[in-house]
Amino acid sequence: MPLAGTSGVSVAPFKPQNMALNSVVTADGGEIGRAQAVQALAAGLAPHTDMNPVLLKPNTDKCAQVIIHGHAIANMDACGFHDYKSIALKAVLESHSRLIGKYDKIIVEGAGSPAEINLRANDIANMGFAEAVDCPVILIADIDRGGVFAHLAGTLALLRNVNKHASRVLLSTASAAI
Repeated sequence: MPLAGTSGVSVAPFKPQNMALNSVVTADGGEIGRAQAVQALAAGLAPHTDMNPVLLKPNTDKCAQVIIHGHAIANMDACGFHDYKSIALKAVLESHSRLIGKYDKIIVEGAGSPAEINLRANDIANMGFAEAVDCPVILIADIDRGGVFAHLAGTLALLRNVNKHASRVLLSTASAAI
């Protein structure tokens, strides 16, 4: 039985950009991160490349294979990928649009911290994506890890300084025991 979507609402996972070595081949013949494939299965869906349109598979400490819509495009270093992000964003928005057309709700997972202001230009994985598609954001932090309130306060302070969506951030704490 799927863990999500049992209320009659169709739900799909979506991670615009993921960096992972572990991947899964989808029914449409592409490749996505293993976590997104597991999320799809939990929602009772077959994994699809639209659920993870940009996959970065590190192949050295400075370079990664760039996979767009499930297919390897090139190996790029960080500067090369930064220059490529406008093209990657188009792939992300195309995938998101297709998912919106098929499912009632899309649960979007960011990557890393939403408050990395040094990476904000051309962001396709966090607040830049949320802003592009005007989706609400929920910031989740684990109270059992320590320093959670400082983490949340700092994140919100940085977001308010650089992003109009900061007022749409909701706070929640999640226990590792749940």
